[in-house]
Amino acid sequence: MTIPKKVEKRLKEGLKHFQPIVETNRNKDVNESDTVVMIIDILSNVFGFDKYNDITTEHAIRGAFCDIALKVNGKIQLLIEAKAIGIELKENHIRQVVDCAANEGVEWVILTNAVSWKIFKVMFSKPIQNILVSEVNIFDLKSKSDEDIQKLYILTKEAISKYSLEQYYTQKQATNKFMIGNLLCIDSIINEMKKNLRKIYPDIKIEADEIKHVLLNEVLKREILEGIEAEDAKKKIAKYLRKQEKTDMNKNIAESAPSITDEKTSDNGISLKKN
Repeated sequence: MTIPKKVEKRLKEGLKHFQPIVETNRNKDVNESDTVVMIIDILSNVFGFDKYNDITTEHAIRGAFCDIALKVNGKIQLLIEAKAIGIELKENHIRQVVDCAANEGVEWVILTNAVSWKIFKVMFSKPIQNILVSEVNIFDLKSKSDEDIQKLYILTKEAISKYSLEQYYTQKQATNKFMIGNLLCIDSIINEMKKNLRKIYPDIKIEADEIKHVLLNEVLKREILEGIEAEDAKKKIAKYLRKQEKTDMNKNIAESAPSITDEKTSDNGISLKKN
């Protein structure tokens, strides 16, 4: 992602400014209310959200409350669950804000204690689930590192308004372990393995089913083949295979159809094939 120079400058200066502030407040072990104040300052001064127009606290959704809601162009795009700076973030901390996001139709949520920032994508499945897309620790970031500034940029108002969170998620999905693992199990890949194994062991008969059995039971971990991310990868692969099958079918039909240039028509309308 290309970061505008103005935004890059703001991120670098903001990171240098807030790292010691966050460190001081962590040492003080400030409470959740004070942590929320600090988080809002970071959202405004580092990530570029207008404190009065883009940031809403204690946002109510069907009787439940989320700590912070972020708006882009007047529409809520992201919900934030904030914890006190001294609390270690855990999976159960995200449940309430994910439920709120599902009820509001919001796809992205953040869990943060000002030190750690965890970004989740809400999956509107049954039941509602979430996927951890990115996680940064503010103390691990360096203002001179382009890679670290990229990690921060996806949380800026400018990036969110351009759907960069979705682009970032898609890019990660394309090369994650679930996609690679399930891609290894498709017939064309297994057949390529079979060809290569037969070249290595020309005297041994190797079947595709044997290779697939080893992949599923001995090579790939169960977590890669099961769960929401695995199912998402399988759906994308299946969609690609259906599209490829349709393309191949149309190509075969086109190739088998008689060519106009291969025929002549006599005066009485009878088609005559060229020799």
